[in-house]
Amino acid sequence: MGQKTHPVGIRLGIVREWDANWYDERNFASKLEEDLMIRNYVRNRLKKAGIARIVIERTPKRVVLAIHTARPGVVIGKSGKEIAQLEEELKKVTNKEVKILITEIKRPELDAYLVAENIASQLEGRVSFRRAMKSAITSAMRMGADGVRIMCAGRLGGAEMSRTEQYKEGRIPLHTLRSNIEFARATAKTIYGSIGVKVWICKGEVIGKRSAAAAARM
Repeated sequence: MGQKTHPVGIRLGIVREWDANWYDERNFASKLEEDLMIRNYVRNRLKKAGIARIVIERTPKRVVLAIHTARPGVVIGKSGKEIAQLEEELKKVTNKEVKILITEIKRPELDAYLVAENIASQLEGRVSFRRAMKSAITSAMRMGADGVRIMCAGRLGGAEMSRTEQYKEGRIPLHTLRSNIEFARATAKTIYGSIGVKVWICKGEVIGKRSAAAAARM
């Protein structure tokens, strides 16, 4: 049986950049742990902000967070009050100076993480899994996606036996490394148990635009 690789991991340095731009040979483990803690803290603190991606850059005394969000107003707050408060909180946690940059996601229907989280929240709200999956696919295709595939696994509809169901539309060429494919997982915690949601979205092919990391290796 063929082994499955992560669609994002296999494209790192080809059409996709890393989410953490730093390297430290001596304290790698502690900084990686700090990164995970920062990501979890920000996601839990701003649950309703529609955060899709957090890119972390480091200098010896400074941490720069680039937060990609569908609702920048929620993150920034009135006249920047929320963002300043978040910077102070992270400064206490990390003991380093923290700077937060905000990037708005113009089309959240094409972001795999936001789509997966949206489906998971609908499943928790007892919406039919078929309806949630089909509406997400329709929205993504309408916004210009080349292809979408959504998979749900667990006790769907409260069934006694767990099963896997998936719907797809368009093309998702996982073996074509130049294709810009986004992948994300989410978990819906229902009264029957956990339901796993996986989303693949193909946004076309990246031709002629190699990532900076890949260009540097040439």
